[in-house]
Amino acid sequence: MKISVDNLSINYEVHGEGKDVLVLHGWGAEIKTVRPIADALSGKFKVWLLDLPGFGESDLPEDDLDVYSYARFVKKFADIVGIVNPILIGHSFGGRLSIILSAKKIMTPPKIILVDSAGIKPRRGIDYYIKVYSYKIMKKLASLFGKISKNLEEKLKSKFGSSDYKSAPPVLRNVFVRVVNEDLTYLLKDISCPTLLFWGEKDDATPLTDAKKMEKLIPDAGIVVVTGAGHYSYLDNFPMFNAVANKFLEKDV
Repeated sequence: MKISVDNLSINYEVHGEGKDVLVLHGWGAEIKTVRPIADALSGKFKVWLLDLPGFGESDLPEDDLDVYSYARFVKKFADIVGIVNPILIGHSFGGRLSIILSAKKIMTPPKIILVDSAGIKPRRGIDYYIKVYSYKIMKKLASLFGKISKNLEEKLKSKFGSSDYKSAPPVLRNVFVRVVNEDLTYLLKDISCPTLLFWGEKDDATPLTDAKKMEKLIPDAGIVVVTGAGHYSYLDNFPMFNAVANKFLEKDV
């Protein structure tokens, strides 16, 4: 289904009936990556999925956004379709949005499930700084021989950028840089609802140390670690996610 939000055509799906659950996908992902969550919960809940602006079948935003703009956009979508204070489930970037929505009281969800959630600024290794400064040096050298062309700049970004950066549409690349450097640690203490952290033991995008930090800082949080799973832990062991999520939400049916 499609709906207009801020003059953007937004793709969304609704599964099941009952209390509202809003599922937010990760960066570079789309509805189909989180549809299994709807399959797991739609027998008891009304599960909403949407392609965030710039992803899946939703329109690209015309302006640069930041993570707070995305959170406000989600609230506008919810208001238009009539979702009031849903349970929030966020994977990776969707978890980042869930943190903002709940901690800043943009929404007041009864519960949250953060799956391999982003939100804590990553510790940077030497390889990261080598790539960053190599890009800056090459860009500076290129500019010495005249104004750097857009084509050359894109080639440099393609060579030195991360896979998530390179996979993003050009209009979203500056957004991605801002998003990954936005540290939401200061907000965690303001999440007032029960929070389940579902995490892959081998997650190298949002490592398990992030989950342990979130567990300490969120007042009512518990963590479930999936042995051997990576950043898409809910897909790596979907039966476990299904069982844990339903157990966590059983009193909300």
